[in-house]
Amino acid sequence: MHHTAADAATCAALSEALAEPMPGTAAVADSWLCLEQRGPWGHNALTQSHLDPELGRALSARADQHRVRIQLIRHPGRHADTAGDQPRRVFLAHTAPGTGWLRTATTTDPAELLELDFARITAGHHDGWGQPATEPLLLVCTNGRRDRCCALLGRELITELTRRHDGMIWESSHTGGHRFAPAAVVLPSGYTYGRLNAQTADAVLSSAAAGKVVLDHCRGRSTWSRAGQAAELALRERLGEYLADALRVTGEEAHQVLIDHQDGRSWQVVVRERELDPPRPNSCGKKAIRPTACAVETINRRPAPQPPNPTE
Repeated sequence: MHHTAADAATCAALSEALAEPMPGTAAVADSWLCLEQRGPWGHNALTQSHLDPELGRALSARADQHRVRIQLIRHPGRHADTAGDQPRRVFLAHTAPGTGWLRTATTTDPAELLELDFARITAGHHDGWGQPATEPLLLVCTNGRRDRCCALLGRELITELTRRHDGMIWESSHTGGHRFAPAAVVLPSGYTYGRLNAQTADAVLSSAAAGKVVLDHCRGRSTWSRAGQAAELALRERLGEYLADALRVTGEEAHQVLIDHQDGRSWQVVVRERELDPPRPNSCGKKAIRPTACAVETINRRPAPQPPNPTE
């Protein structure tokens, strides 16, 4: 399908005109499994590509039970098919702060991935699978059959980025939130971004390599719930905290999110969902709906726990 610069401009204008708050909109996943799949992707890439659809369904069912998100990925550029037994890259990431990792391997038989212990992966164990990946990855959604704006704006972004970050940038199937195109996720942290531009993407990758997070255009860390994502980003803004693993969501109850800092401090953040006006499409060409957003109302420091009184 041929797209013009005017089409891309229309997508960008729609995204900005119907802008909604991005914090709290990232996909929720403890771990990510990324499989290289060349050739075209359909609306549901796992079952509508040249990957065996039965394998796609089996992988999806296994992953859904354990909060593992599966992405199809491909190198930027032309997507001609190659023989099915050609080696393909696989990445496996766990996103929890302090215990996160990114591993990589190659396979000629994607069915081998069914042998992975998804329960162990989501608990933070890679059990020696593959090799450590030495650089962070940025997965940019270009799943045009899912949303044409992702293909237009995503590929436009990738064209500029691959000149500087070859090997760190991959095209990806739907990452969630295509209304925020170009949409991307950085691994292994799981921080997700929307309406990304090349300058911010450069900063995201360099910061990720240093164990830090960029807050500009950030939608949240996939490790947390929607409320947890919004609360964590608001607290980061309040503190000026950019170390990716400095904060951890430790509990949620009603509208309250509890967050601990690695230095021992703790906060209680009140988050509520609210409907947004006016109604807007959640994807290019879709009917307008009234979305909800996570609004942070208060951030309160929690008192440090008192040591027990030895005389009591």
